[in-house]
Amino acid sequence: MRLMLRYRRLLGSGLVIVAALATPACSSRTVDLPKVLQVTDVSTGFFDAGIVEGHKNKIVPTISVRLKNIDSQALTSVQMIAKFNRVGEAEEWGSAPFIRAIGPEGLAPGQTGNPVVIRCDRGYTGEQPRAQLFTHSKFVDVRVELFGKYQAQNWVKMGEYQIARQLLTR
Repeated sequence: MRLMLRYRRLLGSGLVIVAALATPACSSRTVDLPKVLQVTDVSTGFFDAGIVEGHKNKIVPTISVRLKNIDSQALTSVQMIAKFNRVGEAEEWGSAPFIRAIGPEGLAPGQTGNPVVIRCDRGYTGEQPRAQLFTHSKFVDVRVELFGKYQAQNWVKMGEYQIARQLLTR
């Protein structure tokens, strides 16, 4: 019994030491994301989402951006989300799930990452050709707000953009 108790104490002490040593490695610096990541190469439009309900064409608002690290240190683990609103409406019209914009491999200072493409979960459907959906009486222009998150920090707004009335195929 004494041996078991002593083993538990040693194991507990060892875990405390390991946890204390690992804590500095786990902590991260505070980053003002909009100041260290520049949103570049912005392209917007409506992605051709194919045919739904057997015969209706569907288009969805889409934005593609690249992120440039303008900080002096590498950045890792950046996520992005998007909120889509129809112009003139206050409540959110659609969204997109979070996207890993920069993975654990990081983005070095001065480097620009690969394109980040975000598509809305909602869109417009109709029986007319896709290009004619833009002229339909119920079509309303869409804006998108981009938000970013560095590691475990809070979400911050990275920018707001008008979705262009153009068809995208990729």
